[in-house]
Parts: sequence; C-alpha cells; structure tokens
Amino acid sequence: MSNAESEAPASRTSAAPAAARSAARAPERGAGGVASALPGSAAASDRLGGLGRVLIAVYIVLALAATFRSVYQIIAKFDEAPLAYSLSALSGAVYIVATIALIKRRGVWRGIAWGALIFELCGVLVVGLLSILEPQLFGHPSVWSFFGSGYLFIPLVLPVLGLIWLRSTARAGSA
Repeated sequence: MSNAESEAPASRTSAAPAAARSAARAPERGAGGVASALPGSAAASDRLGGLGRVLIAVYIVLALAATFRSVYQIIAKFDEAPLAYSLSALSGAVYIVATIALIKRRGVWRGIAWGALIFELCGVLVVGLLSILEPQLFGHPSVWSFFGSGYLFIPLVLPVLGLIWLRSTARAGSA
C-alpha cells in the first residue's frame, strides 16, 4: 500500500467530523443564502448591528486617543497635573477594557462590559462634577473633566449608549 493510499482513509474520516462541527456553528441560512436574523435565532444574538459597530468604532478611537494623550502627558509634564494625567491614563485603560469586552460580549466578557461601562459613567460624572466644583484639584483637564467637554461630551454619552446596547442585545439573545 502506498503512502497516499494509507493517508486517504484518515483524511476522509477526519474531514467528516470537521464538516459536521462547522455546520453546527454556521447560522441558519434563509433564501439566497443570507443568515437568518429572526429574533431568538443564533444569528440575531450574534450580530453586532449598526449601533454596536458604531459604538465599538468610537470606543476604539477614544481608547487610542485617551491612552496616547495620557502617555505623552505623563512622560512630558506629569509634575504639572498628576491627578488629571493619572485620570486620563485610567480612562484610557477603561476604554481599552470596554472595547475588548464589547467586541467579545459573551460569557464573562458581558459582565466585564457592564462593569467597565458603569465604572466609566461613574468616573465621568464624579470627575465632571469635581472639575466644576473643585477645579484646583486637577491643574489641567483630563478626559473626564467637565463631563468630557474636551472630547465633545462623548465620554458622557458613550457609556449610556453602551449600557442601552448591552441591555438590548441581552433581550435579543434571550428572546
């Protein structure tokens, strides 16, 4: 028996389970081969949707902006406003965690997304209020100062939209 003949049965037997596994993971296909997005279907709970894609894109941009800004500020002028620059670094880290959790958003990541978004909203509200009532604490603005006004109030609105989106995707997945 040649080497090719002895490998042929093994490749056929291993291909069958692999095809069955991929078919089990594939979403149900409707007319024209389009994945079904009916409520309660696997595709409905899996898809991001327009709001989800926009949220994740904005989180990516904000995570990069806040992180790189804080790294520069900490390296170049940390002694001028250590609290503000530390808060900017913290916000960048929170945005990174929130971005990853929103992309994954299943199992433990869903809980991490909820926690990151709630922490972010509380941070924006507390720092925003303190930056108005006690501006001398900060020295320079952080990402969350004045409720994110330096970032067009996106830090204030984004966690609210994220929490609404997480809640709506939970309902779609359980329906």
